[in-house]
Amino acid sequence: MVSEWQQGRAPDSAGLTEWTQGRAPSFAGAAFRGVGSVPAQPGTRPCVHSLNARHNVGVTTLELERLAEGLGIDVVGAAPAEPYDETERHIRERREQGLFADMRFTMARPEVSCHPETLLPGVRTVISAALCYYADEPERGPGEGRLPRYTWFHAYAELREKLDALGRALGGEYRVLVDENDHVDREAAARSGVGFYGKNTMLITQRHGSWVVLGTLVTEAEIEATPRLPLDCGSCTLCIEACPTGALDEPGTLDSTRCLSYWSQAPGAIPEEYRAELGAQVYGCDICQDVCPWNRGVEKRRAGERPPEGAEPHVSLVEWLELSDDELRTRYERLYFPRKDPRYLRRNALVALGNSADPELRSAAEPYASGDDPLLREHAEWSLARLDEVKG
Repeated sequence: MVSEWQQGRAPDSAGLTEWTQGRAPSFAGAAFRGVGSVPAQPGTRPCVHSLNARHNVGVTTLELERLAEGLGIDVVGAAPAEPYDETERHIRERREQGLFADMRFTMARPEVSCHPETLLPGVRTVISAALCYYADEPERGPGEGRLPRYTWFHAYAELREKLDALGRALGGEYRVLVDENDHVDREAAARSGVGFYGKNTMLITQRHGSWVVLGTLVTEAEIEATPRLPLDCGSCTLCIEACPTGALDEPGTLDSTRCLSYWSQAPGAIPEEYRAELGAQVYGCDICQDVCPWNRGVEKRRAGERPPEGAEPHVSLVEWLELSDDELRTRYERLYFPRKDPRYLRRNALVALGNSADPELRSAAEPYASGDDPLLREHAEWSLARLDEVKG
């Protein structure tokens, strides 16, 4: 029997909730991701592309979809370049409540990120695109930590290239924004029907679930608008129930101060009460996506597919603790970590090492337990104590 999920419908979704009535969830963003993102830098100039050819006017939805498909973009949609007033209000409210902790990203300047109409002179259309990155996870070996799927390879860079090609195909002036602080990509994606907001605050597409990275193309070309998706999560609460720290207790709102992904990317010490919950995770968290029924379809279709060449699902904990600062920065340039300081990657590796229950890894943590860095010393001491606890 074909389930409602396989038919592209969420159970009990006849009555549209706030996710599909033109209102963004209270986080107005997403379960925390930070790959490649940096705090907004005042005074920097955006990269605007201008082609000599006159821009196309009146591009239809079908024409846009064909162009995108030819470039390998999985989902595309378009919406008029208009302010995201409600999203801006949500960001300001949640920031006042402290739910963003010290995150900046698109929340730093909502007066910019929620105003696509200001991102390019003469802008008419905001094109939203999604690229699916899902691949089966290989078996994790001894002494290895886990990265979240969206960091296995630089999917954002791939999408950026595809959107640049789409901008050239449309002609005229355009600007590509992928994983940047100047635009709330998920609100654009919801408005253009690329996906809908889930209770985990992720943007969920109909065919690829939430296993996608998002990007935006603002253009002076006039594109036929695509409708919002009349879908939502229905009565499903699996992500809320699965979150081990209660970061999603209020549906559609992420409390970053309780989010494992946030703490793996935040400066300072990881709270002790969250360390065991991280398990083998050395960065980010996929729990709320792993349990989402909307993700079952693409997982079945891509079952058995290997990750792309050069993808890195797992990392050596010992390497993370022994590589030089420069080696870590260079190899993991695609990841966001505070001030590009590799000690935060080592901090995460020490937590995963403590959770490994592998006494053979002790020797990699011991130098840090007697080292000069207070942050790493405390995490190493915790790691060694946990190894002893598991052993006992």
